[in-house]
Amino acid sequence: MLETLERHLLDTLSLQPTISEYDLLKMLRQQQCEGFSELEFSDSLSLFRSHFLLHHVLYRLQTQLWQQKAAYLEITPLSICLHPYLSNQAGLVEPDALRNYYLDWKNLSAMTGQALEDLLSQFWQKFYAAEQKAEALAVFSLQEPTDYATIRQRYRQLAGQHHPDRGGDTQTLQTINHAMTILSRYYRGFYAPDHEA
Repeated sequence: MLETLERHLLDTLSLQPTISEYDLLKMLRQQQCEGFSELEFSDSLSLFRSHFLLHHVLYRLQTQLWQQKAAYLEITPLSICLHPYLSNQAGLVEPDALRNYYLDWKNLSAMTGQALEDLLSQFWQKFYAAEQKAEALAVFSLQEPTDYATIRQRYRQLAGQHHPDRGGDTQTLQTINHAMTILSRYYRGFYAPDHEA
């Protein structure tokens, strides 16, 4: 089955060298390819299994094409691209944790509905945490790269400027304090506002 799917994907990518994963999954389902005909995009576990199978085969194909010096298959979250082989190209990076994950069948068989829910929950927690950090930096008019000393200095400036005793308002000061609490988790590990005043 895997060899047949590899040939099918290579034929598809030869005709359409750049394609999104979503479009590729839709096409495989429409063509009733083995492992994809039962794909339900609304079912997280079904979608994960199809996603895993697709990436397993894509990474196998990537390795084969590179070793044969036939092409370079680039696999990113946004697209799958088949490039001509170039001898001076960086090629396959070793070790590649993502490729290793998808090439190990145990990761597919170990994935239950609950395990997938936990994985997705961890992903969204990290996503929202990163978003929260960016918003907190914006409150301080800072951006990456920065450090804790710069953040603390900016906090003191803003806290002094917006303190109600100096003509500022409580809500703005609360926003500044909240931003400092978030940024301290990333740049210091903890934060006690009364220690920084």
